[in-house]
Amino acid sequence: MLKNLLTLDDLSIDELMTIIRRADEFANGTQVDFVGKVVANLFFEPSTRTQYSFEMAQKKLGMQTITFNESTSSTSKGETLYDTVKCFEAFGIDALVIRHPESNYFDQLANLKIPLLNAGDGSGNHPSQSLLDLLTIWQEYGRFDGLKIAIVGDVANSRVAHTNIAVMRRLGMDVSLVAPPQFQEDDYEWRDLDDVLTEMDIIMLLRVQHERHNVGMTLTKEEYHEQFGLSVQREKLMKDGAIIMHPAPFNRGVEIADEVVECERSRIFKQMKNGVYARMAIMERSLEK
Repeated sequence: MLKNLLTLDDLSIDELMTIIRRADEFANGTQVDFVGKVVANLFFEPSTRTQYSFEMAQKKLGMQTITFNESTSSTSKGETLYDTVKCFEAFGIDALVIRHPESNYFDQLANLKIPLLNAGDGSGNHPSQSLLDLLTIWQEYGRFDGLKIAIVGDVANSRVAHTNIAVMRRLGMDVSLVAPPQFQEDDYEWRDLDDVLTEMDIIMLLRVQHERHNVGMTLTKEEYHEQFGLSVQREKLMKDGAIIMHPAPFNRGVEIADEVVECERSRIFKQMKNGVYARMAIMERSLEK
């Protein structure tokens, strides 16, 4: 049976915790060797953190990597995603990491005979980002049950938010959602940032996803920061021991004040570091014998 990672809904709580604990072992120096394995990274959307942390994870595991360049590929000649992927499978690749702007793109790749790791699909799923977020929280608190988190920002267009809301609630976390009306969805209950700020163990901010909008943001950057941004003043009101997270890239002065990005509470760059360890655990899971 192939050990794909398409959505976290496919994993049991025990499987999730196994990946998180293994990632923490990698963070503490555990090493394994997958010399001879070759992984192709196919990114059809721009990426810094996800693409290159996957590549770093693969290198730390001793794997060789192939980086796909869409602009010089046969997709410009009309080749479909399916045929591109089948091409890499035919080359003898051991696993594929794919990011694609189409939600649930992986449904059309169901008959692959090699593992597929979803590095983000449209506004639907981002399982590896969620796992690194969970690893960061686990390292901080050693538990999930009962922790309170506010996810703030462009929830409607965020695959990170959709993935985290579902998995964090499964793990027993109390998830509050804050967003401008333009970025809200009917399926959720919405709170006011200043009403929940002092209660939260974690404030997780989201980037405004301009590239996914059909119309522009109705608020100016200054209005957004005033109403929904984590300002210096709001950071000071957070309770003792509470932390700040952001999947990045972040817009300084919009969803988060410049001075708050690297403040004592911030775990934003720790999340980036943990992205390597979480993706090492993901790669190992898919390719171990």
